Amino acid sequence: MKWKHIKRFFIKLSLWFFGLSLALVLLFRFVPVPYTPLMAIRSISYPEESLQHKWVPMEEISKQMQLAVICSEDQRFLEHWGFDLKAINKAIEESKKGKRLRGGSTISQQTAKNVFLWPGRSWLRKGFESYFTLLIEVLWPKERILEVYLNSVEMGPGVYGVEAAAKHWFGKSATDLTRSEAASIAAILPNPRAYRPIKRTEYIENRRRWIVKQMGYFGPLDFDKSTDEP
Repeated sequence: MKWKHIKRFFIKLSLWFFGLSLALVLLFRFVPVPYTPLMAIRSISYPEESLQHKWVPMEEISKQMQLAVICSEDQRFLEHWGFDLKAINKAIEESKKGKRLRGGSTISQQTAKNVFLWPGRSWLRKGFESYFTLLIEVLWPKERILEVYLNSVEMGPGVYGVEAAAKHWFGKSATDLTRSEAASIAAILPNPRAYRPIKRTEYIENRRRWIVKQMGYFGPLDFDKSTDEP
């Protein structure tokens, strides 16, 4: 009898979680994300930092910035369904050869983590990340995923989203960012609390140049490009 009660409890809990998570994902398909778990965690850990965040629609974000983060973080963003299988297989092969395991999170995975979850490397969090990644890939178009990512990702201490980053680092709006400035911001994304897009270190300057070069190779950004990878 006790086992039946426990089983019934977990079934109800699972149904409630699915329903609430589905409703939240559908809500953020249309409504700006006002606050994220990471913002809350940072505000507790670093109370001296003032939160800088302003949501702007995609049409007010420089095409250069949109392209820069794709070339920096996930060049197959328009082709995959949330998980870059080629990058995963490559990472596995390199791991077998004794090379350091690289992070290979797609923009979709990073968006799911930024908006719905907490930072960390546990299997539990990765499981939730995969779940939310699948949900947003099914329910959001690629352009919306990128829009939410650009408005929620950490881009400096207390700085979240591209509009706040453009104002903080370059004193201008996100719509006015040049190719070089966009690449500079994208270059710090691996560790935005340590790196700076201005007064760049040699490492960040090399990354900026590489991103600019990749932007030239990538060509115009076309969200109508269909995905071909399950």
